[in-house]
Amino acid sequence: MKQTLVIGSTVVDIIVNIPKLPKTGEDVHISKQTRSLGGCAYLTSDILRHFQVPYSLSTAVGGGIYGNYVYEKLQARGVPIYIRREEEENGCCYCMVEDGGERTFIVDHGIEYTFYESYLENMDTETIDSVYICGLEIEEHTGMNIIEYLQKHKTYKIYFAPGPRIMKIPIDRMEQIFALHPIIHFNETEMEEFTGMKMVEEGARVMYNKTKNSVIVTLGNKGAYCFDGEKDIYTNPIPSIVVDTIGAGDAHIGAIISAQRLGLNYEDSLIVANHISGAVVATVGGVLENETFQKVLESLPQHIKNKIAQGQEGIVL
Repeated sequence: MKQTLVIGSTVVDIIVNIPKLPKTGEDVHISKQTRSLGGCAYLTSDILRHFQVPYSLSTAVGGGIYGNYVYEKLQARGVPIYIRREEEENGCCYCMVEDGGERTFIVDHGIEYTFYESYLENMDTETIDSVYICGLEIEEHTGMNIIEYLQKHKTYKIYFAPGPRIMKIPIDRMEQIFALHPIIHFNETEMEEFTGMKMVEEGARVMYNKTKNSVIVTLGNKGAYCFDGEKDIYTNPIPSIVVDTIGAGDAHIGAIISAQRLGLNYEDSLIVANHISGAVVATVGGVLENETFQKVLESLPQHIKNKIAQGQEGIVL
């Protein structure tokens, strides 16, 4: 099996639990503060790691207190670090988590959101056949570098998560990505904002007409949906006690990529992704530890567990 290239950020998530977001001039007391590895690309890639799907993470690790934290934590989890730039600051994300689990991000972008093709020089790029990209990096000043790299490798299967700042991404960049026929993965709000369609089926068809590829939409407590160009696929949510929603979307697309690489169809892939993201929202931060992941794996329907095991047997590391 060839590998998936995951392009994007690894940051320190500083998770601040508060009753509610304060108004201007208001004081609030936090109930807890924790730190964790975060960043859309890292959290997505960590799900691939759990599923033992071959991947490389192209994330620039900077210096400073946040860069050192990222460096140490990636090393501890056995993640290869291909780009280290200690002379440039690594960023962080302040995750304000209100009672009920909804999160608001205040982000300090550092070197981790940049991309240059030279970042890949220490990777075995001959084994890449698929790529994950995120809207946050496409929006950045080096975003065109990602697009130009993909334009030189049009055989890659592209998974594109535009993210909550979808309307901030220059439309010309979006159009160039659409021309590469990516699989789009976003939530219901993002889809409505971009397409202007309130009905998920209508919005998915607008996107399909742009990309000529499958469209996946997460629906929160209504589950998840996919339009593959021929049929509408709906899957049920997995009941969870929500601790916070940090990384839920990243885990979902990471599970979609993993399940597809292991040979599952869209319906089964969505079921897997719903289970994984359900476990993430029940966890502080976006990182699933190995023990929690194994419990989720055991909770999957037997026919899906069998398919995953069969797919993993065919992996040559």
